[in-house]
Amino acid sequence: MPGTKKIIAVVGATGSQGGGLARALLADRDGPFALRALTRDAGSAGARRLAAAGAEVVAADLDDETSVRAAFEGAYGAFVVTNFWAPRPEADVRRRTAAQMEQEQAGNAARAARAAGLRHVIWSTLEDTREVLRGDDGDGAGGSGAGGSGGPVPVLEGDYTVPHFDAKAEADRLFTAEGVPTTFLRTAFFYEAFLGGMGPVRDGDGTLVLTLPMAGARLAAIASEDIGRTALGVFRHPELAGRTVSIAGAHHTGAEIAELFTAALGEKVLYRPADLDEYRASGGFAADELANMFAYYVRAAGTFTGERDLDTVRALNPGLQPLTDWLALHAAETVR
Repeated sequence: MPGTKKIIAVVGATGSQGGGLARALLADRDGPFALRALTRDAGSAGARRLAAAGAEVVAADLDDETSVRAAFEGAYGAFVVTNFWAPRPEADVRRRTAAQMEQEQAGNAARAARAAGLRHVIWSTLEDTREVLRGDDGDGAGGSGAGGSGGPVPVLEGDYTVPHFDAKAEADRLFTAEGVPTTFLRTAFFYEAFLGGMGPVRDGDGTLVLTLPMAGARLAAIASEDIGRTALGVFRHPELAGRTVSIAGAHHTGAEIAELFTAALGEKVLYRPADLDEYRASGGFAADELANMFAYYVRAAGTFTGERDLDTVRALNPGLQPLTDWLALHAAETVR
């Protein structure tokens, strides 16, 4: 009966990660959980679709601890995610950095979870890159050739190397300090980044080229939808509270990814392992931060991929999508 189900409050239920969990909960009609969808705008088209599908939709804003506490009240658990890249009003940008925003929002969620007595929280997080990137040596390709990953990298937003990683990692302690039973769900590179400008580009002679500053290292990646579906698997295992679960859907080198694109598109795609200095100088979106991110992926390739065991993730999410399956649906949309 619906009244006996445990409520999962999902932050960002109309977004990518939270939306994946929201859809997974709604599809699992015979499961033990019911969806409470949290969104800043309960009247948005996405929120209305969730309500029509049977979700309880509640307005809450991570910048407003009181609203989050009210939205968590009576729930069994919550999925918490912050969006480093979210558009913000200029006044907010002047008041705080994106990293500070994530820290404040995570703190609000942690305190609200403790006050509401939640029994299982999943915090979508990432590794702290600073220990690896501030060292003289890495465990991936060094030097300044293809990949260009050797040596120190620029410090960003005060004390970070990859702010959208490091700020989330710092926020882990906020949940621990509040005594909230939390699974720290470490995510990975999104397949959807290939839709956002990182996919193959047609060169001047018509050749499709995939440019990634990964040298020969393997990239751990996942479909954003699978983050939410894996989170549902974590909620089914309350013994995972207090533990870190690192997830991915595939591990591939840049050359292997180019081959997968070739097969999906039916046209040859070449892999170009860009130099990181070149990537920084490109003037692209968040070039310094993304270059640092790729430097981390290369230097920490062994541990980053090693901690993301695909069989373990598949046990939590049997429908885990390999990159081949995702490309079969989306490859044509990635080409620029």
